[in-house]
Amino acid sequence: MFYSYKHSVTTGNVVATPARVDMHLSAGIVHQVDILFQDGCNHGVNVQIFQGDHQLFPSNRGATLVGNATIISFREFHELEPGENVLIAKIWGDGVITGKDVIINIGVLPKTILQPLSFNELLKAITE
Repeated sequence: MFYSYKHSVTTGNVVATPARVDMHLSAGIVHQVDILFQDGCNHGVNVQIFQGDHQLFPSNRGATLVGNATIISFREFHELEPGENVLIAKIWGDGVITGKDVIINIGVLPKTILQPLSFNELLKAITE
């Protein structure tokens, strides 16, 4: 299942007051993340994705993802436990860029699809 979230950057979305996009997801494994920067973002629009207070993407704390007319796409294996799962995107620009879209697509699949056997189950299957 893919989830898609869109935000249009405004001049009020600056580093001190970033937009906050709550991304409600099902339990499972985040296996794919795509962040699309519209032409005109000019590497001046920043995106960070958090789970609670922990920065997930990019994984180097304090860094941001930026782009222009591009898609940043990467594979991941981040488990979301059953219950309420909300990842938070913080998005901001340089105070000049406005009306440019950032679209975040997140793929989530059940763990049994991505990892059908646990390590112990795999060892047991090999030794029998």
